[in-house]
Amino acid sequence: MQRALPFRHFLLALAVVAVWGSNFVVIKFALAHLPPLLFAALRFTLAWIPALFLLPRPAVRWQNLAAYGVLIGVGQFGLLYVAMNGFISPGIASLVIQVQVFFTIGLSMRVSGERVRPFQYVALVLASCGIAVILLHTDGTTTPLGLLLVVLAALAWALANIAAKRGAPDNMLAYVVWASAFAIVPLFALSLAIEGADAALAGVRGADLSTWAAVAWQSWANTLFGYVAWGWLLARHPAATITPLALLVPVFGIGASALLLGESLPAWKLLAASLVLGGLALNLLWPRLRTALAGR
Repeated sequence: MQRALPFRHFLLALAVVAVWGSNFVVIKFALAHLPPLLFAALRFTLAWIPALFLLPRPAVRWQNLAAYGVLIGVGQFGLLYVAMNGFISPGIASLVIQVQVFFTIGLSMRVSGERVRPFQYVALVLASCGIAVILLHTDGTTTPLGLLLVVLAALAWALANIAAKRGAPDNMLAYVVWASAFAIVPLFALSLAIEGADAALAGVRGADLSTWAAVAWQSWANTLFGYVAWGWLLARHPAATITPLALLVPVFGIGASALLLGESLPAWKLLAASLVLGGLALNLLWPRLRTALAGR
């Protein structure tokens, strides 16, 4: 593995986090025509069908694939899309969803019996203060319901991470694609039951080329390109070199939301972002920094 990150590899990593961050604005564009649960169902359908014929089924149990698919499809993206359909702004959603890191750590430690280390408590307090700032300043673009839905989406994402860890797939892209099949049926069923057939039909009829481009972007750029490129980078560089770049995802999310949707950036949003990102950075970078200092 190369410890030094070549400039071309850095640009590739930057492209991935830019896609993942700006993806929240793309979601908002699609929701202008499609009901959220129908949109989620279409997203996973497009992610599953083409790649199904190119990628072999990963050697994991069907139950594990189903658990991951339902948690990611219905739990993470279903709730996220509902929240972003008028209850939370794309920039704030891209920030709050990152608390999945702390849910994942907590669940992993509960399963393995490990203890939370002091710096992780500090990181959690920082991020929690950021969420509290958002809660105290909810307005027309960000509501308590929207914040709750995104936090629940982050919890579902963390549970999906635990499922993936237990499944231990050799090919994460194939794992995601095949698990997507288990998200499609419940999402379509929930769309029909909650949103109704009339709304679904009206959404499909009213969708224009940009709407379908947004769905395709969700399915192929966000999922297929993102996982392939990120996995390629992780295979060639230490995780400690690549994973800190994921901290730029909410930066791109907030920036794209402000630039393309005109989302305002008052001082309280910047403070909340600083606290949440500070907690994430501390949790991710402190062990590496402490090792470097000890080496000196």
